[in-house]
Amino acid sequence: MNSQQAYVIGVDYGTDSVRSIIVNALTGEEIAASVFYYPRWKQGLFCNASLNQFRQHPLDYVEGLEYTIKDCLAKAGGNIATNIKGISIDTTGSTPIAVDKQGTPLSLLPEFKDNPNAMFVLWKDHTSVKEAAEINIHATKFETNYLQFVGGIYSSEWFWSKLLFILREDKTIRDNIASWVEHCDWIPFLLTGGNDITKLKRGVCSAGHKALWAAEFGGLPPNDFFASLDPLLDGFTAKLFTETATSSEAAGIISTEWATRLGLPANVVIGIGAFDCHMGAVGGQIEPYYLSKVMGTSTCDMLVAPIEEVDGKLIKGICGQVPGSIIPGMMGMEAGQSAFGDAYAWLKNVLAWPVQNILSQTNLIDTSTAEALKNEITDKIITELSKEAAQIEIDEKTELAIDWQNGRRTPDANQLLKGAFTGLGLGTDAPRMFRALVEATCFGAKKIVDRFIEEGIPVKGLIGLGGVAKKSPFIMQMMADVMNMPIRIHKSEQTCALGAAMFAATASGIYPKVEDAMQVMGQGFDAEYHPNQSLVSVYAKRYHQYTTLGGFIENNSK
Repeated sequence: MNSQQAYVIGVDYGTDSVRSIIVNALTGEEIAASVFYYPRWKQGLFCNASLNQFRQHPLDYVEGLEYTIKDCLAKAGGNIATNIKGISIDTTGSTPIAVDKQGTPLSLLPEFKDNPNAMFVLWKDHTSVKEAAEINIHATKFETNYLQFVGGIYSSEWFWSKLLFILREDKTIRDNIASWVEHCDWIPFLLTGGNDITKLKRGVCSAGHKALWAAEFGGLPPNDFFASLDPLLDGFTAKLFTETATSSEAAGIISTEWATRLGLPANVVIGIGAFDCHMGAVGGQIEPYYLSKVMGTSTCDMLVAPIEEVDGKLIKGICGQVPGSIIPGMMGMEAGQSAFGDAYAWLKNVLAWPVQNILSQTNLIDTSTAEALKNEITDKIITELSKEAAQIEIDEKTELAIDWQNGRRTPDANQLLKGAFTGLGLGTDAPRMFRALVEATCFGAKKIVDRFIEEGIPVKGLIGLGGVAKKSPFIMQMMADVMNMPIRIHKSEQTCALGAAMFAATASGIYPKVEDAMQVMGQGFDAEYHPNQSLVSVYAKRYHQYTTLGGFIENNSK
């Protein structure tokens, strides 16, 4: 293979957009990249933030897939298209959808085209808080602990709680659903021309971390577990799966239709899909016992360890521990925060409200100038807040915040929790509130590290990945100070897409295992933040205050 040209495509579906990259599998060089923002999502269709309802239309995904890959190929030029060997994808998750017997999402059928319950239920959709709580209570009634591999607490962000909510909510879905499918499993099915839902291949990543699949259970928990929870789930496991595959395996070969649509050879291998954070950890060259933090709208924190070294350990309060979910042959562990960049975006939107809602009414400037001014101001808010916040001297009396604007993912999932500020006074301004919020997200991150350590899993260091890690030295320096450990920032702008490309190179046979692809295709690190020891003790005291305040809020929210 070294004497040949070999290129692969990594496709990364994020919350707001999909991005694709073409990578030289023999050198790791990024040849081309393209981004597509979901048009229906951008309009806010099928969503209701007041209900924590966030849904996405499959056409946003399909249109983005075709646009970004064709755009990448056009930018790359030459004969690169003829030498594409594989495509792998990652997506947000748990982001499932109801499909028919052919595997077609119900929302692609005319009668469901405007039904939010027929859309993909985005990871941050929390409409199923009640169902998650019922699952947690129900699980205590069984001799086998079916939640043991997902930290002991089931979340409203996950597969079964979302399914139960949709089945209860919508009879038309109940009457037409043939299966319930994760986004990361559906795209490979689409690309391979799948038309029989019983033949759709499921990845161990989504199955193990979100759907309660475990080899120890022989697959999913038994039908009785679900039927006794709600009769609507009786027999539903038969509509799902028992077998799973790792992302280093192939889902199949690209279909004739998609090869033609994309202008690709007929023998392109399509890999098994996984969640963005898992493939992002691989793209960011994860190492055993280093916590890889994919920092975007939320955070996903990945840790891998040799299976034999953690055998028998069950980590409480995280998002699962699944053999092979990140790197085949290793235990993959996931944690994370429900709001990270989203928390900053929330404050930005609060501050930008007058600009967005009053500036359009002005008679002083024309409409196009007003619109340009709105965009300029909004785009600069976080940057300017960061500059000012970095100048604020920190002490024990400074404003304090809790980062639960979208509930708490880990440790110990509780999506009913709310964010808070304390210590506000007439001297409190926007930079001080922003600083407190950033500090809170860093404290939330420290809670995850502390939980791993308390449970006997060492954390040797941090690896920062994603947009926030690359763009905000202020936040990353505070992260190092709060954690009192260094954090390395990966060089790649697209670690998730790069990780998908590495798995594409593995699934297509260019490399025998993904570790080999990581070694050749990895881009290394371009920044490292070290703790400022003069601030470590101050942050330790404030972390104690954060813990006390969080405990008060949680105890009074029950």
